[in-house]
Amino acid sequence: MLLLTSLLAVTVPYSCSALVPSFPSRTKSAAARLSYVTFLPHSGRGTPICRVSDGFFPLFSTPEENDGAAALGESRDMLKKELDVEPPPKSFFQLQQQAYRATKLAMEDGVKLMEVEFPPLPAQTLEADDVSAYDVASANVRLAIDFAMPFTENGKSVVILLPDEAERNINIERLNDGYEKGADCSPFPGLTISSLRVSDPDDNRLFKPEQIFLNLTGKSSGQVKVRPGTDIYIILVASAQELADVEDLHQLAPEASIVFFNLKLDVLRGDLGAPAFPPKEFQDRFLSRVKPVYYLRTRQYSRSISQPPFLLNYQGCLFRVYPGAFQTLLDTGDGRYRLVASNEIRQGLGEFKEELTKSLRASGIIEEEGKTLNFLRTGYKTSTWWEEERPDASMEWRT
Repeated sequence: MLLLTSLLAVTVPYSCSALVPSFPSRTKSAAARLSYVTFLPHSGRGTPICRVSDGFFPLFSTPEENDGAAALGESRDMLKKELDVEPPPKSFFQLQQQAYRATKLAMEDGVKLMEVEFPPLPAQTLEADDVSAYDVASANVRLAIDFAMPFTENGKSVVILLPDEAERNINIERLNDGYEKGADCSPFPGLTISSLRVSDPDDNRLFKPEQIFLNLTGKSSGQVKVRPGTDIYIILVASAQELADVEDLHQLAPEASIVFFNLKLDVLRGDLGAPAFPPKEFQDRFLSRVKPVYYLRTRQYSRSISQPPFLLNYQGCLFRVYPGAFQTLLDTGDGRYRLVASNEIRQGLGEFKEELTKSLRASGIIEEEGKTLNFLRTGYKTSTWWEEERPDASMEWRT
């Protein structure tokens, strides 16, 4: 028991053997430079040793449009059963393959609003003090480029949209690929990086009175414009205030697919209803219609126990590959996850934590406690307002 407790106190986000992408200076081919990292057994001092070897691997083995479950002789039920127990990815390479497959299946089912959510950087990097928001945004841009590649190879037209032209210019410059400054760019045929809001090229005013109001609401100047012929829009680094522009885009181009890429919608939903933010009704009207087609979200918790080491650190992840179920996975401390529960309806964060706790209690790691102490730990309410049943909200975000 104490051994497992010690293992749980040290968690690793991915398995001991992983393909970690180190992106090339230009992302214009279907190959990416990858470093294969193998972690060897611990030394006597408990320090892991790793061996790194470089190589070039195709980023995707892109299937043709007529491939898939039918070509493999699988029925849709068999495919769902397979994805119900799909293990989490061991590398960013495998993650991108899973995300592409899930999004493609959802599009084939007619889903137009889709969420793709996963950590854009390793956990140790995200927690580092010297990592800025622009570093995370740059990682998301490169990941979105790789995510878009197999769609373009199958003839789709994809546009990556940042909130405004200033964000577009910063992130294109950080790609460091020699693109023209202050303009859209195309890393490869079929893909364009642009902005949600586009300014009027004929407006040369130095002072724009309407911008004062837009600044109060967190918006920039310009208008939301549709790119004719676009099949897929990928939305990056948008705030809760800028999500209203995505709704406008969906109304202007209802036939196009929109992917909310690593926007942390769970966090943005919590801002709704605050001053200068969209009202809570925005969740019912629009955000509740966004289906999580690929979802990998880790959570860390701490809990006091009555035996050494007296503080138990544990973590798990909520994982879903469309059309599979939502899996509650417990990190066992060795880079592997154990399936704790599987749900067709996405559970709230409080329910997710309780499922992990029940698993630890069943394993004897956490002792049984009385109802009073359990109530003091969990509180009266374990769900947020947007996780509750709301009569005007869609169930898409939970299925």
